[in-house]
Amino acid sequence: MDALDQKVKVNRRTAHHSPVRSVRRIDLGYFVRPTSETGGPEPRVEPVLAYLVRHDAGLLLFDTGIGDADPETEAHYRPRRRPLEAALAAAGHRLDDVSVVVNCHLHFDHCGGNPLLAGRPVLVQETELAEARAGGYTVDALVDFPGVVYEELRGEAEVWPGVHIVPTPGHTAGHQSLVVEQPDGTVVLAGQACDFASDFASNQLARHAALEGVAAPLPGHPPWLERLSAFEPRRVMFAHDGSVWEPAESPEP
Repeated sequence: MDALDQKVKVNRRTAHHSPVRSVRRIDLGYFVRPTSETGGPEPRVEPVLAYLVRHDAGLLLFDTGIGDADPETEAHYRPRRRPLEAALAAAGHRLDDVSVVVNCHLHFDHCGGNPLLAGRPVLVQETELAEARAGGYTVDALVDFPGVVYEELRGEAEVWPGVHIVPTPGHTAGHQSLVVEQPDGTVVLAGQACDFASDFASNQLARHAALEGVAAPLPGHPPWLERLSAFEPRRVMFAHDGSVWEPAESPEP
């Protein structure tokens, strides 16, 4: 496909409805988080998960896997990579099928496959890209490489009808999540907005307690949770946790 034909215009409105066909999780390997980061007595093995969104307007890839890093980082995290080409093939796709890339943020374990998709638009928050280019943040070669095409965002955007980017700062200042409206309910691809589904569940409970007027003190919750909750998600999925959050009581259809 010609890269110009793939160009995505953010907030583009079309004359016809372009429904989401499916959301599919793909496995891109894992890494070992050392005890210095887990806060516990043992290291923790964490998956690296990306997501394919099939839409009438094209194929969107949310995160692209683990890139090659410097020897110190490699020794620190001991990553095991699954090639992006192989993961896409298992899902019935090729690199050429991808229309647009959205990275939740630009750490090396989320944007590692971006150079393989040169020419496709990469949608990223302006804040995130500026920080990544400042140095000492990620692997420089994964940020600026031949053929890279960034579309910088300042806040929320609708990529295609029913597919929304929502800023979810915290893990990084420019972190973003993807909200996908499907006929059977909305799916949120939260990236690393929360490390685990249990963290998201705890935040939701804290939010509900505050809304119900439970007396302080209460734990806080991220301000962006209000915006994600407005979409009434049926499922929330994560970058480093295979568990899926679902509401205890699904909202009325």
